[in-house]
Amino acid sequence: MTSGLNGLTRLTVARLKPAAEVIARAFQDYPLMRYFIPDDQERSKKQPAVFRPMLRRGLKYGEVYATSPDLEGVAVWFRSGIGRDSLWSMLSSGFFFIPFIVGIPTFWRQITFGLHTESVRKRVAPVPHLHLQLLGVDPVYQGRGFAGKLLRPMLEMADREGLPCFLETQAEKNVAIYEHFGFRVVDEWINPGTDVHSWAMLRSNEKPANFT
Repeated sequence: MTSGLNGLTRLTVARLKPAAEVIARAFQDYPLMRYFIPDDQERSKKQPAVFRPMLRRGLKYGEVYATSPDLEGVAVWFRSGIGRDSLWSMLSSGFFFIPFIVGIPTFWRQITFGLHTESVRKRVAPVPHLHLQLLGVDPVYQGRGFAGKLLRPMLEMADREGLPCFLETQAEKNVAIYEHFGFRVVDEWINPGTDVHSWAMLRSNEKPANFT
């Protein structure tokens, strides 16, 4: 781990595996993960390996921060337009091992879902922006302000650079949390072929009045 942004700790490859385990625990009961892997035990077993490529791609093409070396929470950010979805980025990050972990049907559900949400992002955020792809706090630390600790430094940087921020969530309870930090819902939908409800949220580059 190395020093990071305004009190955050930048994730390194050496801590990738425990960070993936934190994210997996944070998303164990997340609606989207339940859709991908319905069985609780199977999901608990396989999710760390599923999240490792996402974190690895973040290390290569974006910014990945933890709340501290203790990894209470982890967030993955990307700048738009950096080619993170190229074939090479997928290969070098290990995404093509996922079918062997979760099976072809689950992998195809993930790909289909990802393509649809990516089309939404490009439509509602066509200008340069920061994309919060992933934020998770270990369940034992939830409710203690660690999500805010992960968000504030990057949002402050976005304000300095005049960049809007985009995210999407599949948990309705998260909508109010992100609204507190200045995001607003710009689209919502039921993902085709699923019962998973998604909210796309955008934050302008103006600091909201309640940004504390």
